[in-house]
Parts: sequence; C-alpha cells; structure tokens
Amino acid sequence: MQFSGAFGPSRKLRSRAKLLPEYARAHNRSLVLQTLYHAGQVSRADLARETGLTRVTISDLVAELIADEIVKEIGVREASGPGKPATLIDIDRNGHQIIGIDMSGSTRFEGAVMNLDGEVVTRDAVERPPGEDGDATFAVMIELARRLIAASDKPILGVGIGTQGVVSADGAVLSSPNLGWQGLPLRARTSIELDLPVIVGNDANAAVLAEYTFGGARSDFMLIKVGRGVGAGLITGGQPLTGSRFAAGEIGHVVVGTDGGPRCVCGRDGCLEAWLNVGRLSAAIEERPEARDEILRDAGARMAIGIAPIVAALDLSDIVLSGPADLLDDIFLRAAVDTLHARTLDGVFSDITIHRTEQPDIVLRGAAVMVLAGQLGIS
Repeated sequence: MQFSGAFGPSRKLRSRAKLLPEYARAHNRSLVLQTLYHAGQVSRADLARETGLTRVTISDLVAELIADEIVKEIGVREASGPGKPATLIDIDRNGHQIIGIDMSGSTRFEGAVMNLDGEVVTRDAVERPPGEDGDATFAVMIELARRLIAASDKPILGVGIGTQGVVSADGAVLSSPNLGWQGLPLRARTSIELDLPVIVGNDANAAVLAEYTFGGARSDFMLIKVGRGVGAGLITGGQPLTGSRFAAGEIGHVVVGTDGGPRCVCGRDGCLEAWLNVGRLSAAIEERPEARDEILRDAGARMAIGIAPIVAALDLSDIVLSGPADLLDDIFLRAAVDTLHARTLDGVFSDITIHRTEQPDIVLRGAAVMVLAGQLGIS
C-alpha cells in the first residue's frame, strides 16, 4: 500500500493514481476529508469553493461524514455582514483514536493511543524478547496492542505498526533478521487477533511520513533511523519511495569500507548497521571512553559513505536523523557532512544539510499517518 501524509497545512503527498469513474464518490469523500483536515473549521460553502465540488455534493458528503462521526459541526461563524452566519464544520479530531506501535527499539517496543491529530493520549511499552525469536516477538507485540486497546476510550480507527525489516504492500514482513521474522503476514495475523483494521509499514518509512507531515521537511529528503538497526525512509518529489521490492531505504546492510568490520546480524562483516547501531556504538564508547570522539567521527563518516550515492542519484536536499542525541551529536554530524561533501560533486551538493529530527514519537506518529491514509484516504 502507498501511504500518504495526512497532517499539517497544505502538506499533501502527490497522488499518481488515475481516477476511475466508479471511484468518484470515494475520491470526493477523501478530498473533503483532507481539505477539512488541513484547513479546519470551515463552512460547507468554503468546502465547495476549495474542492470545486457542487454544494449539493458537499452537503451530501458532509451529512454522511457527520453520521459516521468523522466530522462534526462546531458552531456558527461570527457574522461579518448581512445574512445568516455560516455553520462551521471540522474533523472530529477526538472522536476516534488510533493505536500506534513502534517495534524499532533496542530494548522494548513502544505503543500509544493517539487522537486523529497524532497527539498521544496514553502510552505503554513492553520489554523486547531476547534474541531473535519471531514467535515471542509477535506474542509481546499483540500483548502491547491489547493493553492499548483496553486503555482507549473512543472508537478505534485502526492500528498502525512500524516495524524493522522489508514490508510488502499487503503488510507482510518479508525479512526482518532483528525480529526473527521471514515472510510473516503481520497485517493479516494482527488484524485477526485484534479484530481491527491494521496497517503495517517499515519503521523508517513510517518515520519519514511523520517528518514530512509534522516537521516541515522539503519534498526531497531521506530520514535515517538509528536504533537496534539502521534504516531509511525516502520522500522524492513529495511522494514516498518504497521501491519495486519494497526495499528502498534498506541501507543497513550495505557494506561500508574495505576494512572488514564488525559482524552483522545478516552474517556479513562491515554492514553500515553493524558499525552504526546503538548497541555497538554505546559498547565501544563504554569500553574506550577516551576514544569517544574518534568512534563517533568514524561512524558519521561511514554513514556518509553509505548514503553519498543515494544523495547523488536522487538529488536529495536534506538528510534527517532519528536516534539518540548523545550519539548523533555535533561530532557525528560534522564528520557526516564533511564526508558527504567530499564524496559528491563539488558545488552541486554543498547546500545539503544533515540534522536531527525534532519530532517526538516519530514512528508512532508515522503509524497514525498510515492509519489515516489507509482508513480515511486523507493525503
């Protein structure tokens, strides 16, 4: 499934789909919802002008959405001239809730109940099972989801899961060595277990949606998520890039350098993930605290070596990092920027930036974006 961003004024991902006549009503419903979501508190006449739909169509769709408890009437606009004041409507942002689950943590899985603005209502977490036991991992994830469902106090729009690994369009985890999953139909199994709509995406792909939606990032950028593993999400031309094999952004298992390096979970030596994962960096610094700056400079440089061809091939404008601030610090960032500039065409990419995200709960909020896109068609 191709997910679209849903929040923030005028932050719409560009659709490439050709509209077929039989889908016109669904398209119009989605258009009304996304216009309302971005604009907030407008009249039916405002909606007709903004969308180009007739007032009769708007009236019909709004009535349907009010009956579905997705939209609500707010009150009347303050009168500014003769005539009856218009009634304002908006998305009922607290009328439904979304369950988000982030499975990217090194030691535990995070979860939250969120409103339709992606704001956390309540949160919970479970300890990550030791090793790579796929059955145990699935069991604790379901336990977390059920606890969150029990903690919710509004109808649940859906469950969004951001997970490590390669995730297909139908929500199957094709490969996730860190979680012990291979060919797991995660979306289908979880939906059966919870009896709710479920959307599954790669954790970095979820994070990049949240950054695009909430962070005001440019329309061509890469988000690199550093945790137990390393992955990336890509937005190009305002559109998420997942690839024909659903593996776009799987930079963690690119070998960086010809000097060997630590053994990766995939069985090879010197993968970017093996150099850059949080556990390895923290352990190396603990073992040699006097070499902290050297360790982080090397890690930043190796990350830049891995992404330089991607930056050049896609002409990216921005690199955003998500991970521990004490590791992805100014020393790491400077080494990454210097190496990236040294390995790309002089003068062309001199303005590219590498910086940390300011988004809290970035995978959880990305999960909310996925659910809104999948369930309401907001884009």
